[in-house]
Amino acid sequence: MFIVKINRERCKSCELCIEHCPRDLLELDDNLNARGVRPAVFRGESNGCIGCINCALMCPDAAIEIEEQQDEE
Repeated sequence: MFIVKINRERCKSCELCIEHCPRDLLELDDNLNARGVRPAVFRGESNGCIGCINCALMCPDAAIEIEEQQDEE
């Protein structure tokens, strides 16, 4: 399982992450950030992200991190 962390204040709403997510798990937030733009948000289920890191690689502002979450058993 992977966790998508987006730094709202770094995001400039370029939408590159949204365009390159193969699972369509990102969208623009309804609320503005400090820059006055709608930042990207992860809207998928916690098990929806496959950890491909396309979003993080495409982000020109390094606003996205992908972390692998270990299953708790």
